[in-house]
Amino acid sequence: MGRINSARLRTLTKPGMYGDGGGLYLRVRGPEHRSWLYRYKVGGRGHLLGLGSLADVSLAEAREAAAAARKLVRQGEDPIQNKRAEWARRAAEAGLHTFSEVAAAYIGAHEAGWRNAKHRQQWRNTLDQYAMPVMGALPVRQITTAEVTRVLEPIWREKPETATRLRGRIEAVLDYAAARSWRTGENPARWRGHLANLLPARGKIARVEHHAALPWREIGSFMTALASQEGAAALALRFAVLTAARTGEVLGMRWGEVDVLNAVWTVPAARMKAGREHRVPLSAPALDVLRAVTKLGTASDAFVFPGARRGKPLSSMAMLMLLRRMGRGDLTAHGFRSTFRDWCAETTAYPREVAEAALAHTLRDKVEAAYQRGDLMEKRRRLMAEWAAFCAQPATTGEVVPIRAVR
Repeated sequence: MGRINSARLRTLTKPGMYGDGGGLYLRVRGPEHRSWLYRYKVGGRGHLLGLGSLADVSLAEAREAAAAARKLVRQGEDPIQNKRAEWARRAAEAGLHTFSEVAAAYIGAHEAGWRNAKHRQQWRNTLDQYAMPVMGALPVRQITTAEVTRVLEPIWREKPETATRLRGRIEAVLDYAAARSWRTGENPARWRGHLANLLPARGKIARVEHHAALPWREIGSFMTALASQEGAAALALRFAVLTAARTGEVLGMRWGEVDVLNAVWTVPAARMKAGREHRVPLSAPALDVLRAVTKLGTASDAFVFPGARRGKPLSSMAMLMLLRRMGRGDLTAHGFRSTFRDWCAETTAYPREVAEAALAHTLRDKVEAAYQRGDLMEKRRRLMAEWAAFCAQPATTGEVVPIRAVR
């Protein structure tokens, strides 16, 4: 205990975590961003309780707060849950709705429509980790731009993707509060015309990372090498390449979605990124892949590409590990969609909207989207047949195919 004294406190400006003992830490993100944390364990899991900024909470006050939290832990209570319960009690007494309370209500109202458990968990985790320590206890009607920027500024440059998503989630929670008449006025978390004037655009501080893609001229050689691989992962990857489908759509595919007679695979809206049903024309080589996996099961509710665990689909890691075994750890399964799109643009005369429809991309132009009611199925069927034929071609004369060592 007492590793930090007043003299040393003035010198702690380098980013890091500095322990005072007994679970009390000073977290330094910069000379102007220093705050107190209490680290503890409940039920075998570690937690961090924010105790306030150094500008607002003295060393003595931080030690006193940490001592109170330690007492709760000894009694088998969780200090964070205890703190939230106190916030809720005070808000209820005052007839107010705190940000923490409204966030929970928003998640409860919307999570049924979110695609997967990971997305739901990320919503909670980002708000709990970054927003709640600053404004969780505040009534939503009192939250201003000052509180929002206090949440975002420390991570805006360090974690731009996380910060961008967090800003959107705060904005959604505050919009929800306004719709319930719990706050009035402009949303302090809105970007355009507001935070855009206070924070640098994400594009200026973080380079966009694209999925590694194979050059379209090399697809024939790659598919030849892939055909020599055995197992469900190799078949799933071949099918994904031939259909230009997203990895998650292929791995979640069930036999009941496949109409072999009409050579159509219908992906339910629940598994599509845009939330709309998508029909995929199946070329002859794609149907050949399905015939090769029929021995794995054909019940309508069975996965086309089953995993090792009963009743579970193949893991996306299986494709990644396959690529590594092939000496192509530089590629991702998703990147073959880019390979397909580049091939469309470079070698075919199909209109852009046909290629975009094949990739199940939504049209950004709302007027264009309103007029295009169909899904261009017949044109896409011809396009996918040509793509499959190109994938079956060996490397052309003069093509340089890089040789990579297996890692």
